[in-house]
Amino acid sequence: MKLSEILKNINIVHTNFKIDENKDVKEITFHTKDVVEGAIFVAIKGYVTDGHKYIKKAKELGAEFALVEDFVDVDIKQIKVKNSRIALADMATNFYKNPSKEMNVIGITATNGKTTTAFMVDSILKEDKRETGMIGTVLTRYKDVKIPSILTTPESLTLQSYFRDMLDKNITDVTMEVSSSAQELFRDKNIDFDIVTFNNLGREHIDQHGSFEKYFHYKSRLIRHAKKDALAILNADDEMIYSLKEKTKAKVLSFSLENDGADFGISDLDLTTGKGKFLFNINRDVKLKDFTIKKSSFKVELGSVGYSSVMNSVVAIIVALCLDVKKDIITKALKNFKGVERRFELIFDEDFKILDDHFANEKNIDATMETLRMMDYKDLNILYAIRGHRGVEVNREITERLVKWIKVLKPKSISATLSKEIVKEKDKVTEDELNIFKKILSENNIDCKIYNTLEEAINSSIDLLNNGDVLLLAGCQGMDKGAKFVKEKLLRENKVKDICGFSQRIDSRIC
Repeated sequence: MKLSEILKNINIVHTNFKIDENKDVKEITFHTKDVVEGAIFVAIKGYVTDGHKYIKKAKELGAEFALVEDFVDVDIKQIKVKNSRIALADMATNFYKNPSKEMNVIGITATNGKTTTAFMVDSILKEDKRETGMIGTVLTRYKDVKIPSILTTPESLTLQSYFRDMLDKNITDVTMEVSSSAQELFRDKNIDFDIVTFNNLGREHIDQHGSFEKYFHYKSRLIRHAKKDALAILNADDEMIYSLKEKTKAKVLSFSLENDGADFGISDLDLTTGKGKFLFNINRDVKLKDFTIKKSSFKVELGSVGYSSVMNSVVAIIVALCLDVKKDIITKALKNFKGVERRFELIFDEDFKILDDHFANEKNIDATMETLRMMDYKDLNILYAIRGHRGVEVNREITERLVKWIKVLKPKSISATLSKEIVKEKDKVTEDELNIFKKILSENNIDCKIYNTLEEAINSSIDLLNNGDVLLLAGCQGMDKGAKFVKEKLLRENKVKDICGFSQRIDSRIC
């Protein structure tokens, strides 16, 4: 592509050379490992490192241009901009020719449940025989492509390349998780969202953004910046989320799990088996651009476990209805959908049950524990992987909420792990985080054995189980390999009856 086309509409502050409009550029990159001869290297100032430090290396590897925020003392053609992340997003859109405009794109944001909601939407659209793509926390997936995720929302250049490849492979509908970080760092800039959703809001990523107010500010960009002909699906039970109805150009649709005042809701919820059954209610005629969703009700039976699955399915149903998917297709897809790994996932269900949940924050904890409260079992056992590098305040809030539910559910055993053998540096539990966890449990006279490694913690927790018991594996990155250790322990001790089915489920996981 011509350099002039790549730089179209880029706000250039200055250059140290005269731009040749006919110059061909083969590649844009923000990482030196992707540099090819004649590439543009974009220097991004990140949380951990500054891309300006790598311009010399990029030059040595063949980069001809560097896009910078500050000129550097390197003999390379430099293009100075105010914000290299914004410029990268705009350049990527130009380079890949804005492919998202040619597809239905659904953007999902929430503190909890983005992943499950996205998987549910994708399952429904697949059942409707559509060519689908999905981008999110677990993976990017379309056609025969399956890429494990590093970020919930990839960098803008990577994201645009995915959309380009999807369009070239005739993908029609893309479901995408949109994180607060992505919105703050402009990763999702220029993505042409047709439907956006804001499902729920909790206290998460506060240390990263500086305050809850800033977290909400960035989280809500998806709604506030939605285009005029988009649909915005908002949770009417959350005052802050619902206030966005006055701050978006999009057409707003609302849902409530608490009353029938919103456009959509539910009634007759039954969670006795762990799998939700309910009546989905369209409370009034909802007029869209090309058709009307008529007032009605229909029964839904979920194949996935947990109250959180109920909440996520409500959003997925609304998205599907807005895409004119028939009700029988929706209900069939949701009954066949068995859940997402590490989202209240039932990984073993024979003499006893083992559930695996990412347990990220207060709202997530409430949904998980509320489901356990409604389920039928003998004794509950909890193994929690303490959250690392999320700050004392986040760990205080999580531990206090855990204590609240311990008092309600009265588990037979409680243990915790630092998971030192599996977590990376960015997820290691700090001394202050461990101390606040211990302090709160001690103040509430709760005994909890703490293990250094996840494997030892898993093995010891399983040893405590009797017939009819439940073991909850709870935690984020520190519990990601929990199912692997469960598999090894149970197979080693010949406790698995359906060996093929059990092994296949665990081996197919991304974590």
